[in-house]
Amino acid sequence: MIEELFQIEKHAYKDSCIHRLDARVKILLAFAAIIAIVAVPYSNMVYTVGGIFFAFFIVLWALTRLSPRIYLQRLIEIVPLWGIVIFFQIFLKNKYYVDYHVVMTLPFGIAIYAESIQFAFILLVKFIVSISFIILLSSTTKVQDMLEGGVRLGLPADFALILGMMIRYLFVFGYIYRKVNESLATRCFNAFDRRLPWKYRMRQLGYTLGTMFIRAYEQGERVYTSMLCRGYGRSSFLYIKKKPLCRGDIAFLCASLAFVIVIPVTIWLTAIRFF
Repeated sequence: MIEELFQIEKHAYKDSCIHRLDARVKILLAFAAIIAIVAVPYSNMVYTVGGIFFAFFIVLWALTRLSPRIYLQRLIEIVPLWGIVIFFQIFLKNKYYVDYHVVMTLPFGIAIYAESIQFAFILLVKFIVSISFIILLSSTTKVQDMLEGGVRLGLPADFALILGMMIRYLFVFGYIYRKVNESLATRCFNAFDRRLPWKYRMRQLGYTLGTMFIRAYEQGERVYTSMLCRGYGRSSFLYIKKKPLCRGDIAFLCASLAFVIVIPVTIWLTAIRFF
């Protein structure tokens, strides 16, 4: 996970028309797309709206000039975790359907329902569309820019300060974790090497975790002392200067929000179905 964190931030430093957009524009677009797809009723129109939204995402991803492999790798890493939750929906009844038809009966009284399968697919479409726009946001926006964009959109100062410190020292912890791993590798130690006694491996991992805890504690003490020397206190907040949106950002934001709002409403009113 630490290496993936550095890799995500590395992608955000690349240059494209999407990377150059203001962070507020991309945050609002991601939230609008997620709210729009979640607000669509649980019916077959979800497939049409989800397909159009995903096509819109593909266009935006192509403009980033990032490899599709990056998106697929991140999607594959996320889907299994939530895919289990979605998969188990086929065994459950939910409030969106009145009648249920059994497709298959399993031992111990477990049944698979046709309506539950449909609900699981609808949930999967909503999840993929939502997570795709989140991946687009995180892959094209630096973490610090995202924080500043959130503050300019009205994020409370207390939250901004806490998140700012967490973001900053998350990477510090990442560097320490990388150095510890490199130190173990230079000593030819592999915790998953079965040729070594498991007690020895557990003892060395315990020493490693203890070392990391001590280093983190010492680093925290040094940081806190440095903050006090610079006047940190209860009334301290993260200062972020005001930054107006340029015309290009405003035009892109208005067009994207109009697209995200008009498409579901039009499909709902006209009952158009492509799937």
